[in-house]
Amino acid sequence: MLWIGSAALPLHNLTRVEAIKIKPERGTFRFLMGLAVVAVIYALTNWTLVLVLLIVLAGFFVKAMVAPERPVLAVETAGGSLVLVTLPSVDELRAIAGQIVHAIDHPEAEFTAYVHQLNNFNGPVFNQNGGQNTGIRL
Repeated sequence: MLWIGSAALPLHNLTRVEAIKIKPERGTFRFLMGLAVVAVIYALTNWTLVLVLLIVLAGFFVKAMVAPERPVLAVETAGGSLVLVTLPSVDELRAIAGQIVHAIDHPEAEFTAYVHQLNNFNGPVFNQNGGQNTGIRL
């Protein structure tokens, strides 16, 4: 049994274990939608509000564009659930992935790896089921 946070995953049910770096969503579509909203507001109001909205929108876009890649350990089940674990180093995640694969190949093997929460916003685990986020598990 593989425990990730409060989620218990049977080893025989795992279909993928992979340590990768994922790129954050860049938000280009949201930026364009924001520009459309600003254009509508421009038609209804004055330049001051439009200028403030454009500055805020540009700030969000720049923040999204400079966001770094995050190393994650993706653990996927046959049922389509996906659990991601983040750590600062992809090498640490590869080591944990190797331990999981070894445990799958050798059911009698046991291992323990603790991943502690770094802060409230970048916790180590979140669950996805069928492409939909089902919540953060700490």
